[in-house]
Amino acid sequence: MHNNSRLSVLFFTRKHRKISENVILYVRITSNGTIKEMSLNRDIPRVLWDNNKKRGRGYSQNIQSLNKYLDQVYTKIHECHRQLLYENQLVTASSIRAKYLGEDEDGKTLLELIKYHNSNMHTSLKKGTMKNYGITERNIKSFMKSDYGIEDIKLRKLNYRFIVDFEQYLRRYKPTTRTQCGNNGAMKHMERLKKMSRLAVRLEWIDKDPFINYKLRFEKTERQFLTERELELIKEMDFTQKSTQRIKDIFLFACYTGLSYIDVKELNSDHLVRGIDGNEWLYTKRTKTDEPLKIPLLPQAKEIIEKYADEHDIIEAGRLVPIYSNHMINRTLKEIIKVCGIRKNITFHVARHTFATAITLSNGVPIETVSKLLGHSKLSTTQIYAKVVEKKVGEDMQNLMNHYKAKKNQNSEAPKSLP
Repeated sequence: MHNNSRLSVLFFTRKHRKISENVILYVRITSNGTIKEMSLNRDIPRVLWDNNKKRGRGYSQNIQSLNKYLDQVYTKIHECHRQLLYENQLVTASSIRAKYLGEDEDGKTLLELIKYHNSNMHTSLKKGTMKNYGITERNIKSFMKSDYGIEDIKLRKLNYRFIVDFEQYLRRYKPTTRTQCGNNGAMKHMERLKKMSRLAVRLEWIDKDPFINYKLRFEKTERQFLTERELELIKEMDFTQKSTQRIKDIFLFACYTGLSYIDVKELNSDHLVRGIDGNEWLYTKRTKTDEPLKIPLLPQAKEIIEKYADEHDIIEAGRLVPIYSNHMINRTLKEIIKVCGIRKNITFHVARHTFATAITLSNGVPIETVSKLLGHSKLSTTQIYAKVVEKKVGEDMQNLMNHYKAKKNQNSEAPKSLP
């Protein structure tokens, strides 16, 4: 037992719950009539523990290392006691233990940071973005509970290992309600945690960003889109089920306007106006970025609007086209694509990619115009689609070259007629 004023620190052992020759090391803190015990997460063979000296018995490297660790624990507990006295804080065994473990009130936690971020950013971030932050928060909570056995963690305890462990958790975790997180999905969660970590630095809740040595690694993916021929296959296919037929039309409408799901969902009759050229335009804005959108209606999109112009439920809702949940649309699209014999993985967002590539850029619409039609704030975002189109042009030209090469070989192999 070590005494220092109103503090005593005692090391002792307890048996393992399971049958074992080892015992678990504990420390008992006594201060001002209060007692608190905690495990040191170390064990030692029973025969090597000197209960009188409260030390490991012998001179082996493991015992010397253990005894050195006990000295460090003893010193740190006394230092925590001294700090509490210096700060004029209530000194109890519990407050000393909390100070030792970094669980004292001094210092914000990760969940406090997340709560602060979500409560202050909901006015500047879109609903969909906030939903994604909510998913990241659930993953963080699940990770801390399953891998660390804790409900929360002090921000000052965040380190490179915590970050890497969280990434690995995301990669191996298999949720029951959705598919397993791929690389880019995991990186999006890491990106959100990184943004909140940098916010903590700006708020001066931590001195150093734990992400300073961590690098996000996104994999480049090709944007999936439909060709004009594939669009025709879908357009020509009729479905007896009303909802399937409507979802087909909603998807085609997005392909010919470039609107995302949420923008189609928010579309109403007030957005249909007479443009500067006397034709019908859609005047709206991107929900994601608040960028204004002014889209001249192509004949194919206009036909779909006219198709539903007299339907009671559409008129009553003030819409231009019907709408269903994004989940139902994506599920039905897979069925539509399969029936049409198109072997591509299609979601509703592919309509936006199709508008950018097959409908506009591939037909000679300047990239600056396409950027405006899509509501991109930066031209570099639109250039991603231009690269896809360039690749397609290269492939088509290579096929043409192969055609001429085969024709040339055929001519050279043909027997020459005698004069």
